Amino acid sequence: MILEGRACMALFLFPFLCIKNHSYYFCIMKYKRLTKEQLEELHPEFINFLATQSITAEEWATLKADKPEVAEEEIDVFSDLIWEGVLSKVEYLENISEQHMHLFHLTEKEMKLLSVKILNPEIDLRTNEGFGWFKRNFQSDFVEYLTASKAYGEDKNVDKFELLKQGAVITKGELYQWFEQIME
Repeated sequence: MILEGRACMALFLFPFLCIKNHSYYFCIMKYKRLTKEQLEELHPEFINFLATQSITAEEWATLKADKPEVAEEEIDVFSDLIWEGVLSKVEYLENISEQHMHLFHLTEKEMKLLSVKILNPEIDLRTNEGFGWFKRNFQSDFVEYLTASKAYGEDKNVDKFELLKQGAVITKGELYQWFEQIME
């Protein structure tokens, strides 16, 4: 994104993602733009975001019509703000495929992984039948477990976001906690 004229909120919030070149600032998104549906759900928050930058509804309409690239930049900054808030609160993620479950507990200092591998190729953990089979056979020789932990990189929210990009979903951690109890 290219910023000119008044400084965008990105310079204030994410200065390390902005580079000055002559009189322009080039800012890189930290995460990804929210979808149209997500933006619609967050409409009241977006209005408040614009208000914090002293952008009225009329000014926003003008901005979208006359400088769509600047309007897009504002949406990008808002998206990064939302992602930052969500990711800072995430404690558990799950990534479940046909024969694998990767359950993550995201603590303050590290990511803990509890991994489950099903050795029966006829089982699909994504189905009710497959998950039911797993619950009945979790102690059988057809199920392998692995636990691991890893310190966060430079930015733990970026690490969390990478897991989401790989297919993980945010959960309340019930499955991870169930495993923790049975493994004790």
